[in-house]
Amino acid sequence: MAEHPALTPGRVAVITGAASGIGLATAKRLAGLGLKICLADVQAEPLKAAAAEVDEIAGKKGAEVIAVPTDVSRLEEVQRLKEAVYGRFGEVALLMNNAAVGNGGGPFENYERWRRLLEVNLWGPINGVQCFARAMVAQNAPGAIVNTGSKQGITTPPGDAAYNVTKAGVKVLTEAVAYELRNIPGCKVSAHLLVPGFTFTGMTRPGETEKPPAAWTADQVAEFLLAGMGRGDFYILCPDNSVTRETDNRRMQWAMEDLIKNRPALSRWHPDYKGEFDAFMARKS
Repeated sequence: MAEHPALTPGRVAVITGAASGIGLATAKRLAGLGLKICLADVQAEPLKAAAAEVDEIAGKKGAEVIAVPTDVSRLEEVQRLKEAVYGRFGEVALLMNNAAVGNGGGPFENYERWRRLLEVNLWGPINGVQCFARAMVAQNAPGAIVNTGSKQGITTPPGDAAYNVTKAGVKVLTEAVAYELRNIPGCKVSAHLLVPGFTFTGMTRPGETEKPPAAWTADQVAEFLLAGMGRGDFYILCPDNSVTRETDNRRMQWAMEDLIKNRPALSRWHPDYKGEFDAFMARKS
């Protein structure tokens, strides 16, 4: 598998939300490639434990690992994270804005929870891009910015409007970052939107210890991410054990056609369109 040119031994990766789940799995993969790793998370004790796991892998490659407790919703803390990384390593090859929280709620409820999701899930990546992007471009070396989105930010299913809004924002942000980077003369930094499928993590299944059969592991998502980056993909859309890429494609097509055909919003879940949607999904592409 070809690696992204930024992911070479001795380079530096910064990963937020790195104490568990996809962030930790990616950190371990990159440590195995010989990268130096900076793990960031708001949870200090789990972050410390995660750093010890990653350090065990990195040590075999002669790479260093640091952990910086960080609340990504606070610009000053992300600036402090940047200062810590550049002060220790002098550069950053990969920034992965991965920190997120869930369980926001519907449009008429949970105002404070809405605010927290927006602060972490959307302002976190904005803060990361604002703090790191210019410095990474100025290094004049291969680099990458990865933002973790969600399929819920694309097809926006009912159930957690707050989460959907934040991840829709991450999609738009990352598309804009990619556009800006490719229009900077000589820029060697790329942007990528990671869109996991159903993944078994502490956020998706809090308190559970057994992975549902339909879910991927965080390790599978990390592997898929690195493969997609190696191919130069911008949209890194993961399947899972129950949803194929073809199914995702048709669901996304239907969602976009709500606008094109002037159907009711979220018609996929509208009783008047159930039969039409089921027939659409059953039709061969």
